[in-house]
Amino acid sequence: MAKTPSKKTSTPAAESSTTSTNSKGKSLVIVESPAKAKTINKYLGNDFIVRSSIGHVRDLPVGANKGAKKPAITKKDESLTKEEKTQQALVRRMGVDPEHGWAAVYEVLPNKTKVIKELKALAKDADKIYLATDMDREGEAIAWHLKEVIGGADSKYERVVFNEITKTAIQNAFKQPSKLDIDRVNAQQARRFLDRVVGFMVSPLLWQKVARGLSAGRVQSVAMRLVVEREHEIRAFIPEEYWQIFADTHIVESKKDAEQVGIRLEATKQGGKTLKLVNKEQTDKVLDVLKPASYLVKEREEKPTQSKPSAPFITSTLQQAASTRLGFSVKKTMILAQRLYEAGHITYMRTDSTFLSGDALAAVRGYLEDSFGAKYVPEKPNFYGNKQNAQEAHEAIRPSNVNMKSNQLKGVERDAIRLYELIWRQFVACQMPPAKYLSVNLFVEAGDVELKARGRTMTFDGYTRIQAPAKTDDSLLPDVKKGDELILDNLDPSQHFTKPAPRYTEASLVKEMEKKGIGRPSTYASIISTIQDRGYVKLENKRLFAEKMGDIVTDRLTASFPDLMDYTFTAALENKLDGVAEGEKDWKDVLDNFYGDFKIKLEHAKDKDGMRPNDPTDVPDVHCDLCDRPMQLRTGSTGVFLGCTGYNLPPKERCKGTKNLMPVEAFANLDDAEGDDEAAEVKDLMEKKRCPKCATAMDGYIVDGGLKLHICGNNPDCEGYILEEGKFEVPGSDSPTIDCNKCDGQMELKTGRFGPYFACQQCDNTRKVLKTGEAAPPRMDPIHMPELKSVKHEDYFILREGAAGMFLAASQFPKVRETRAPKLAEMRTIKDKMEDKFQYLFEGPDEDPDGNPTILRWSRKKKEQYIGSEKNGKASRWGVYWRKGEWVEE
Repeated sequence: MAKTPSKKTSTPAAESSTTSTNSKGKSLVIVESPAKAKTINKYLGNDFIVRSSIGHVRDLPVGANKGAKKPAITKKDESLTKEEKTQQALVRRMGVDPEHGWAAVYEVLPNKTKVIKELKALAKDADKIYLATDMDREGEAIAWHLKEVIGGADSKYERVVFNEITKTAIQNAFKQPSKLDIDRVNAQQARRFLDRVVGFMVSPLLWQKVARGLSAGRVQSVAMRLVVEREHEIRAFIPEEYWQIFADTHIVESKKDAEQVGIRLEATKQGGKTLKLVNKEQTDKVLDVLKPASYLVKEREEKPTQSKPSAPFITSTLQQAASTRLGFSVKKTMILAQRLYEAGHITYMRTDSTFLSGDALAAVRGYLEDSFGAKYVPEKPNFYGNKQNAQEAHEAIRPSNVNMKSNQLKGVERDAIRLYELIWRQFVACQMPPAKYLSVNLFVEAGDVELKARGRTMTFDGYTRIQAPAKTDDSLLPDVKKGDELILDNLDPSQHFTKPAPRYTEASLVKEMEKKGIGRPSTYASIISTIQDRGYVKLENKRLFAEKMGDIVTDRLTASFPDLMDYTFTAALENKLDGVAEGEKDWKDVLDNFYGDFKIKLEHAKDKDGMRPNDPTDVPDVHCDLCDRPMQLRTGSTGVFLGCTGYNLPPKERCKGTKNLMPVEAFANLDDAEGDDEAAEVKDLMEKKRCPKCATAMDGYIVDGGLKLHICGNNPDCEGYILEEGKFEVPGSDSPTIDCNKCDGQMELKTGRFGPYFACQQCDNTRKVLKTGEAAPPRMDPIHMPELKSVKHEDYFILREGAAGMFLAASQFPKVRETRAPKLAEMRTIKDKMEDKFQYLFEGPDEDPDGNPTILRWSRKKKEQYIGSEKNGKASRWGVYWRKGEWVEE
C-alpha cells in the first residue's frame, strides 16, 4: 500500500518505560496516549504489558530532511522538461504521487525512533499484540501505521476499541477483539492525501499571484469562506433607524405597590396595522395618542407550554456549550475533554451520535428516581434523533459513572472539573421530563394603539432542576382581567438601528460548519485553530474577524476553484469519505475523481488570464517622500501599506519608499461599557464612509498628521478611495510622538503584527497602544535576584513586569525558558527597589490561614494582581484581593 523508508536518526522522545520488560508469554497492548495507558493498565492483569506510542509514529514527509541523500541523477532525469522536474520535486515533498496510483512514502517521525525500537522489542516476544488506539478513523490509521512499522504476522495482531475507559468496558473489549478495518484506514488516508495535494499544489500559486508565505487547505479554506462572507455582509450592510415605545403601567387598585405589580407594555399596532416607527417624528405622533389615553385590558390569553431538554452532547454541541457557558475556546474544550476521557471520567469525546447505551439509560433513570423521586423520571427513556451519517456505534458524550459528581474527581484541574460538571448536567437533564409553564399574553388598548405584554410562570421545573436554561425571560404578570383599567406611569421611547448579521464566534462557526457538512467532529478544533494561526482570521472579544489577506485569498480561491470552495461540494466529498469508511466506495476512485477536475482548474489558474493577481491600487494624490512619485496601495502578508510606484522600475532606478498606514479601527473601543459588541459594530458602520464606486463601508487609515485615507472594503477588487485632508491626531495623544521613558528620545507611533505601538527612535523601548489610543503605562525595569537560584538550570531569576503582572524569569532568557510566580516572602528582599505603585503588595501575608506560602498571581478575568497560595507545588483555592486599602478574601 505505502512504503516506509529507512528511519531517520534524531533525538528520541522520552518514554516512561524501559525495554527491559520481559514480554514472553504476555500480550502487548499499544495505545496512543501515556495517560490512557496508565488508566487501562489498572484494569488489565499481569498477562498484559501496556505501552503508549505517544500519538502518530509515522507520516508523509514533514519537511526537508538534511540527512537524506539526494537521488542520483540518471540519463532519464536529464531528458525531463523543466515542468516534469518541478512535478517530481513536488511529489517528493508531498510524499504522495497523484498521477501514479497515489503511491505514498511514509517516514517514521524523527522523535519516535526510540518508541518504535522499544515496541519492536516487546512485540518480538509477545504472544498477541492488541492495537487499542481511539475508535475514530484517525485512531484506526494510527493502529495500521503501528502494525506496518512493527511488522510480524497478521495473525498476531488484534484490534480492540472501547467507548469509555472503565473496567467493564475494557474487559468486554478484550473479550471480543476484531481485526483492523482497512476501509476506515483508507478513508483516513484519502482525507490526508486530499489535504496534502490541495495544500502543496495551491499554496505556490498563491505565492505567485497574491503574496509570499500564504497557504491553502481543502477544508480550512472553506471554513474561512464562511467568515469572509460574513465580513462582506457586514461591510455592505447599511443600518436603518427604527423606534420602539414601551409604557410602564400599574393596576388601579395597587398604586402604593406599583413596583411589585407593574406591567411593561410594548406598542405593537396602530389602527389594526403593525406599528413600524422609522423616525422621531412618527414616534412623537404615537406618543401624543398614548399620553392622554385610557389603558384598558382588551384580552388576556393563557395557555400551557413546555420546554423539553436538549440532547446529550455530541462534539459540536459540547464545543458550543463550553464556549457559551464557560468561555472556553474550541481547542481548550477538546484538550480538557481528551484528558477526562483518558482518565476514565467520560465517554469518547469525538462523536456525532446522540445514542445512549441501555446500561447508561438504566443508571441515570435509577439515579433520578433515588435523588428526586418518580415524577422526575419519564415513563420511557428520552431518545434523540441523529443527523444523517451519524455513527451509531458511537455514543453521545456522557459521564462514565453518573454517580460520580464533579467534586469527587481527584487529580483533575479546575477547568476540567467545570467541563465535567457541564457534561454531567447535560446527560442527567436529557433523561428528565419537560419543564412546564403557564404562558400569558396581555393585550391592552390605548386610543387606536394596541400594546402587548408577555409573561411566563413555571408550574413544574422538570429538567431545569438539574440544567438551568442559559437565558430566561420568565416574568410574572399580575392577575388582570378583560376590561380592567391600567394607570400609565411612564412612556419610554427608544431609538435603535438595525444590526448586520452577527460575527461568528468559535462556537457559532462550529455550528454552521456542522450544518453545512464541512469537516467532521475530529476536525472542527484543528480547522478553527489553523485559520487563526495562518493569520487569515483574528479573534477579538470572542468574535472572529476576517483579516484583509484572508479576504483576498478567499476571493481568489473561490473564483479559480469554485468546486473546492463550494459548501455543497465539500459536504459531498465528506460523504464520499464516509462511503469509503463503510466499504461502499473505492478510495482511489474518490481521489482520482477529485484530482482530475482539480488539476485542470489549477493549470488554468496559473495562466495569465487565470487567478486574478493581487494588483496594487494607484493613489496618485499621495507622493513618495524619497522621489516624489505617486504611490500605490499594496496588501502584503503583514498588512496594508503605501509603496512607491518607482518600485517597479529596474534595480538601479528602483525606489523602495513606503508610508506606514495606521488603521483608525486600531483605536476604536468596540468593547463598550455595556459590553454590547453588536451595538458597537453598528456605530462603527455608521461612522465609516461609503465607497463612491460600490457603496461598501470603507476602512480608514491615518497616513500622517495631515492625511486620512479611506479605502474601499473590497480593495483590491474595487479601486475606490477617498483622501481626506485636515489635522488627524491619535486619540488620547497631543502629538504623533511621545517622550521615551527610558532615554531623552521621542517614541513614534507605528503598527505591527499585534497592532499599534510606540517605538523609541533612539533606544529599543516600546509601549503598546491601549484601545483608548493612549500609550500603555511604562513597565518596571527588571530586578535581578541572584540569590534566587533555579532548581532546573544553572541560572538565577529576574523579577519582571509583563502584560499579566509580575513574574520570575530566568536571567538567560531566551536560552533558558523558565518562569514561575514569585512568592511574597521572596519579594520582600527587594522591597526598596520596587516602584511605589507596587508597595501595596507588601501589606499582604506571607502565608495563608493553613500555613501555605503565598504567591503573587494574575486574574485574567478581573485583570488585576491578587495573592494566592500553593500546597506541594499546586495552587490552592485561597486568594485575597486589594480592596479599599486592604487585602480581602473573595
